Amino acid sequence: MKLTRGSAGTGQKKVVSRADAIFLMIASALAALVTTAATVSGTVALFTGPVTLVLPVATSHQRATGLSLEATGHFTSLETTIPVLPSGPAASLAWAGLLNQVAVLAILALSFLLAYRLQGRILFTAKSAHLVGAAGIVLAVAGMSGQVLDGVGRSRLAEIVGANPRGPGESQVFPAEFDTGPLMLGIALLLVAAVFEYGRRLQKDTEGLV
Repeated sequence: MKLTRGSAGTGQKKVVSRADAIFLMIASALAALVTTAATVSGTVALFTGPVTLVLPVATSHQRATGLSLEATGHFTSLETTIPVLPSGPAASLAWAGLLNQVAVLAILALSFLLAYRLQGRILFTAKSAHLVGAAGIVLAVAGMSGQVLDGVGRSRLAEIVGANPRGPGESQVFPAEFDTGPLMLGIALLLVAAVFEYGRRLQKDTEGLV
């Protein structure tokens, strides 16, 4: 749908003012720069110096002792500082960070482009629907893939440092937590893309009747 400029003749109002749209565009661009710089810095640190990480541990191997009131408990994570990471887990964590950043950039890019289209009064177009759908796919795939790689890397490190020792005949333990947020948000964006496409077709049919 092509949103026309508000005027006394049409009586239409702007959804987002030009100043607000420009502010959103600048904020999205700055957030992309800051988060990308932080990701690059974190990736370099994985290969160059001491790294402090929270590692998941197998609860069956890490029970808390010395608790009062006959309480029992177990550790689910361990914060550890490792002087030099092994190359395998370091690469896995690096790729995880990069994929997570790709997911963040997908959202920021979508925010930037939608703000740009809103200030230009053009929103419900085929290109807008494609942009929203692409952002949803990238967010879901990159977000979930990044979590899997992060879980693999941290679990491997937990085993290497001895937090998850394996006994004879035991299989490798893979303790990790996954957030389904990126997947759900990606699916939601795909539905929004479908709404955009429906709105575009409806507007086109309406214009054909006028």
